[in-house]
Amino acid sequence: MADTHVLFVEDDDVIREATQLALERDGFVVTAMPDGLAGLEAFRADRPDIALLDVMVPGLDGVSLCRRIRDESTVPVIMLSARADSIDVVLGLEAGADDYVTKPFDGAVLVARIRAVLRRFGHASGPDGSGAAAPEAADPAEAVLRFGDLEVDTEGMEVRKGGQPVALTPTEMRLLLEFSNSPGTVLSRDRLLERVWDYGWGGDTRVVDVHVQRLRGKIGQDRIETVRGFGYKLRG
Repeated sequence: MADTHVLFVEDDDVIREATQLALERDGFVVTAMPDGLAGLEAFRADRPDIALLDVMVPGLDGVSLCRRIRDESTVPVIMLSARADSIDVVLGLEAGADDYVTKPFDGAVLVARIRAVLRRFGHASGPDGSGAAAPEAADPAEAVLRFGDLEVDTEGMEVRKGGQPVALTPTEMRLLLEFSNSPGTVLSRDRLLERVWDYGWGGDTRVVDVHVQRLRGKIGQDRIETVRGFGYKLRG
């Protein structure tokens, strides 16, 4: 199995070097860049397995870099933000990031989050070689699920709306599969964090809310209903 290649964009020299060393000790191959423009060049040249992007980097900020990456690829992206309550967290998620980690962070926590994201994307969970569990799908006899004009192929991992293909990121696809397996059932944000984001602990529900909004924009605003105080459900 090839080593997992991480693109890490961080302008603080101390943080960049320390984090690179920590990731390399865990067996990751790391390309570390000090600014967004260099990060974009490295992404296009190396096509890493995952990108770690600090929000505040010169040249091309992390949010803009995330958008550029997302225009070209569905590679998983984790944003790094100095403040948990920063609007930059939401902006990063809206730009297409799959998760975020707040600085300062513990190296073990960052590695755990990287491996969780890679598992969701079907990679091995990292250099330790443990495998990835695929998202649970519906009964094979009902491989194509239909909700109005929305079709979800749970085997081919394809989605169509009104007969036209819908491009989803792997995280958005896992989220839709979770809803499709329980249509009409209210799913709490905590359950979605656990099932889609592989959080074995409490997480920031903004990750769920932003991804639901992104998914609605692709499959229809009315397809996923908000149940205030409880969560979300897919309308059949």
